[in-house]
Amino acid sequence: MRFPMPVFDANSQGNEGFGNLPEWDLSDLYPDPDSPELKRDLDWLAGECADFAKTYEGKLADLDAAALLQAVQRYEQIDVIAGRVMSFAGLRYYQITTDSDRAKFMADCQDKITAHTTPLVFYSLEFNRLEDDHLNRLLAENADLARYKPVFDRMRALKPYQLSDELEKFLHDQSTVGSAAWNRLFDETMAGLEFDVDDETLNLEATLNLLTEKDRAKREAATHALAAVFRDNIKIFARVHNTLAKEKEIEDRWRKMPSPQTGRHLSNHVEAEVVEALRNAVVAAYPRLSHRYYALKAKWLGLDRMQVWDRNAPLPMKDDTIVDWDQAQDIVMSAYADFDPKMADIARPFFTDGWIDAGVKPGKAPGAFAHPTVTPVHPYVMLNYMGKPRDVMTLAHELGHGVHQVLAAEQGELLSSTPLTLAETASVFGEMLTFRKLLDGAQTPQERKTLLAGKVEDMINTVVRQIAFYDFECKLHAARAEGELTPDDINALWMSVQAESLGPIFDFADGYETFWAYIPHFVHSPFYVYAYAFGDGLVNALYAVYQEGDPDFREKYFDMLRAGGSKHHKELLAPFGLDASDPTFWEKGLSMISGMIDELEAMED
Repeated sequence: MRFPMPVFDANSQGNEGFGNLPEWDLSDLYPDPDSPELKRDLDWLAGECADFAKTYEGKLADLDAAALLQAVQRYEQIDVIAGRVMSFAGLRYYQITTDSDRAKFMADCQDKITAHTTPLVFYSLEFNRLEDDHLNRLLAENADLARYKPVFDRMRALKPYQLSDELEKFLHDQSTVGSAAWNRLFDETMAGLEFDVDDETLNLEATLNLLTEKDRAKREAATHALAAVFRDNIKIFARVHNTLAKEKEIEDRWRKMPSPQTGRHLSNHVEAEVVEALRNAVVAAYPRLSHRYYALKAKWLGLDRMQVWDRNAPLPMKDDTIVDWDQAQDIVMSAYADFDPKMADIARPFFTDGWIDAGVKPGKAPGAFAHPTVTPVHPYVMLNYMGKPRDVMTLAHELGHGVHQVLAAEQGELLSSTPLTLAETASVFGEMLTFRKLLDGAQTPQERKTLLAGKVEDMINTVVRQIAFYDFECKLHAARAEGELTPDDINALWMSVQAESLGPIFDFADGYETFWAYIPHFVHSPFYVYAYAFGDGLVNALYAVYQEGDPDFREKYFDMLRAGGSKHHKELLAPFGLDASDPTFWEKGLSMISGMIDELEAMED
């Protein structure tokens, strides 16, 4: 079932002075873990999955269009109920990952869902054995069935890589003790780590937050504390990565996947050559993006050389004002309303109806995410809000996801889910709207410079850093295919991409080679990270069209979000005159970043 993992975003610990931070009200999913509604749904799921298999296994090829539509709609409802259960269990767990009762509840729910849905494994396998002519004839006969064609196309894209029914059932059955178990070990290990910084014991989130402190000594101390704890636990993290990469290599080999990245490209409904064009464009742009910006930043900080703890240092001209929760809400909501009041209307219930969990709490998962749950309910947003301007941008980002998920829910469960490459569109666009509103309101050149530098830094983290992460993963999986990797092997792979992406101005402190260990995406979602760069480049191109004054842009934009996963990226971008498969497409987005750096350099003259 679809359940996104937390996205790393550096925040800190404690909630004092930020106003009344909201917490989730999960009762729209289920009243509580012991509720009769939850038991009813699990009982229904067990019976319905068994009956579905009894009714349809071995018989899909004999169904007419109306009967096949009924089968698809029954499968969709099973997806809704299973997704509802796991959304509730997962969201409760991420509120306090150190709570053993919540962890057990989520694991028990996952075990039950896996057991109940194992009889359904036949469905996609058998569906993919339908003859093309036969399926096309059924689609032509029934418009309601034809509406699901994008779902069928994605299923059938996996046809060359599917295994026997028996093996597929085995993989489904053992998943809870395979990657899911290693994911959980990673999460629980990370949540339990403690870091000693200047005689204070902090969790991971609070320690990472110190890397954005103005006091350079504090940033350095935090870096050394992180390095020390990662080094002490590096064998665990190396074991997690070795096992998951090997498990993936074995399954990919059995499926005859041509590369470790193929599965991600298929799930993202994007061509390998498009991702390669994106990757190559970004790597070629390193010198005029990150290398140039960090040289500027070193000058602002009065440094001849940058250390790794200076990468996220606040700028000397940065305003230290704390943005309380009400201010953050006003900033983001007004930016959304300026674009279109309809966008603000969609976003409002997140603030009023318990759809956001904002405060930092012991044991809470780090970072931020927006989880769509299931289409009959609504999304939930998780933040770790600490009142920094960056946290306001994170709110704008996750709220963009939420708006997208609300609109896409109109498609229904099977068609609403958006590929990762397009899932970042509304979030990054929401950030851009908020940034542009703040930039337009800048009162002084210094304020404008601060905003521009902050945005460039965020974009470098989204584009350059994520493509460097992608290169690290590619190297890691290629190396693991040749044999077991020691922690030093993985450290070396990590460092091989850091100097290239950050540039010659940086020195790398002893211990930084272990910093791959805390990135959750490598564990939860291999090769996920390029989606951030994809989304940023796509939004920059979209925003350029918006700035050019297309009178129909807003309606086209909402139509794109409503489409969810029902259209390919070519279809979605065509109304805007854009094409991601065009080699020059990515250059447009990268040029927006380099143009901002141009303006920052001009301010130095």
